[in-house]
Formats: sequence, structure tokens, C-alpha cells
Amino acid sequence: MTNEKKERCVGTVSRGIRCPIIREGDDLAGIVSASVLKAAENEGFSIRDRDVIAVTESVVARSQGNYAGVDDIAEDVRTKLGGGTVGVIFPILSRNRFAICLRGIAKGAKKIVLMLSYPSDEVGNELVSLDKIDEAGVNPYSDVLSLERYRELFGENRHEFTGVDYVAYYEQLIRECGADVEIIFANQARTILDYTDTVLTCDIHTRKRSKRILKAAGARIVLGLDDIMNAPVNGSGCNEAYGLLGSNKSTEDRVKLFPRNAQPLVLDIQKRILDATGKHVEVMVYGDGAFKDPQGKIWELADPVVSPFYTDGLIGTPNELKLKYLADNDFKDLSGEALREAISESIRRKDKDLKGSMASQGTTPRQLTDLIGSLCDLTSGSGDKGTPVVLVQGYFDNYTN
Repeated sequence: MTNEKKERCVGTVSRGIRCPIIREGDDLAGIVSASVLKAAENEGFSIRDRDVIAVTESVVARSQGNYAGVDDIAEDVRTKLGGGTVGVIFPILSRNRFAICLRGIAKGAKKIVLMLSYPSDEVGNELVSLDKIDEAGVNPYSDVLSLERYRELFGENRHEFTGVDYVAYYEQLIRECGADVEIIFANQARTILDYTDTVLTCDIHTRKRSKRILKAAGARIVLGLDDIMNAPVNGSGCNEAYGLLGSNKSTEDRVKLFPRNAQPLVLDIQKRILDATGKHVEVMVYGDGAFKDPQGKIWELADPVVSPFYTDGLIGTPNELKLKYLADNDFKDLSGEALREAISESIRRKDKDLKGSMASQGTTPRQLTDLIGSLCDLTSGSGDKGTPVVLVQGYFDNYTN
């Protein structure tokens, strides 16, 4: 037997943690903490300082009972936008993310002028390929297409992954809700003002710009999805910060809203783990990751943010050196143990802020919550894995640990 300490040969590890099915009113902090501790015991690993426990927004909102019905959405739209003709611009193409919201919007108006961005929506779902746009001689930055012209030029275009013709799907959905509908295709927000001065802009990450442009162009009423269901309607759930943004289909007539007021939850989980293990972990709530699919060109982030709630240790960006830069430049004449020690010493002595340093070029300049949340989203998936909690270990380690 030897007392020599074993060398660590593993860096970051991401584990999906299985939990019971979460229902409204459940003690989520207790369930998450117990599930992580049980997994550690059963699988033979230890909880360490600066481990990250991440909880998917879906189970947080479900435990809060944060839901809204189609009729609640309709009443809010009718109250805030007047119940007449409403321009609905720049929605994403999604049965899960937007279709139920659109049902509520349509039920709260007499007519919908639906303005779709093209060739794709904000998160990359294509209505038509760029190649077809080029072949038709269409300029998407300036040309406005009617539905008839769109069909004449491009015919029917079904989504690569879902097989849905979203133009026909949204048109039918609006009519089934009792509203008249006109569909146009354009990429300039102010175009909608040729049809109506009452606008609901449905883009996610560009919504502030769209609102600013429309107000400057003389729109009478301009709201975003973040302004709908930002307060309870008839006892419904709500989200004060994001409204309908980040919502998901729950049933055919109800959406689950983005979680609200969950900062006490992440702090509670952090304290429970500290009390049970003596270890200080970080905790976050996460939704969509922030990454892009190279085949379908779809940007995953349909939520307004990756992480709406997190503990203080997750504030900021990575501060890392690029090992291959050091190996190929500063220490190009070293090898073996000498190279290892030189790089390790550089890491130990690195500045607290490496911004602008050549040795940090190529490291990922993104928020920690966006990076870790993306890792967690890929780990938990969106289907039947049954792991709504993810434990990330070793993320804050480096080559010297």
C-alpha cells in the first residue's frame, strides 16, 4: 500500500440526476437536494466545493403552478390592444413555443395581420431557403411579400424536422379561433404600420429594438410578448419580467410560463447542500442552451435568457488561458514534465482579468450561466431522460488542480 495521492485524470463531469415527477406545490428544494445526495451515495461520488447544481426551468415553473390558459391570454390581449385589428410580427415557428400563445392572441382580436420574417424566423427555423430567395431575385431586406406572392414564388415549404408548413398552420389556427387573418412576409418592423397601428411584436432577443422602431414610426400601441401575462388574469400565473416569453405548451389550451421569483429556491438548495455536506455549491435554474445546430441552422435559445436565477458564484465570465497558445508560443521549446510545469506555473500566476491578453485568445467570452446552462441543456435533453437536475463537477478546475 502507498499513501501517495492519486493524480486526477478527469476534468469537468456533467451528470443528469433522476428525480421524482414534480407536481404543483411540491417542495422542490427538498426534492432536488435529496436527489443529488442520493445520486452521490448510490453512484459513489462526492460533492465538492464549487460543484454546480442546475434545475431545469420546466420543473421550477411546474412546482410553482405558473400556468396561463388561452382565455387568460385572450382577455389580456383584448384589454391591452383593444380587440380590433392587431399586427402580430416576428413570431418564431413553433407548435410548442408559440402556437398556443397565438390561439390566445387570435381569440383576443377581430383580425390578425401576421407578419413573418423570412427566409427564417429569429431562431433559425426556415420558411424558405436562402438559395430559393436568391434564385427568385428577392431582396429580404426590403421586399414585402403577400401570401399569394410567397406561394407563387416558393410554394409549400415544410419544416425540415417537424414536417409542418407553418404558414398554413398559423393561418388555420387563427381562423379556427374566430379571427380574420392576413399574412405578409417582411423584415422591417415598420412595414406592419401600413396595415395597422396596433402591434404585438413577438421577437425574443430583438424585441427592444422592434418596439423602439415602431414607436418612433408612429405606432399607436406597441407591446411585446413580455407585456402579455406579466400580471395575473383571473387568478392565472404570470411572469412579471418576461410575460409570455419563455412559455411552453402544457395542454392544447394552456401554457406553462417561465418561472418567477425563484431566487429563494436556488439559495435554499445551496444551504441544504451546505448543511448536509459542508460543501459550498453553486445553484442555477436553466432553460434553453445558447447554441446553434449546423444542419438545421436553428439557434436553440427560444427562452429570453439561459438562466433567470443563480447564486452569486456564477456571475461573470471565464478567466482562462489557452493551453495550446502557451504550448505553441511561450513554451514551444519545452516538452514533457518541463512543459507541464511551465504551463502550470503560468496558470497559477495568471492575472485576475485576462481580457485582451494574447494568451487568452480563443477562450469563450460568454457568461458562465450561458456556458454551464448550455452544457446542462444538452445533458438533460428535452425528452424522456427523466433528469431535470444536472450536477456539474470540476467546471472551475484548471490544469493545476
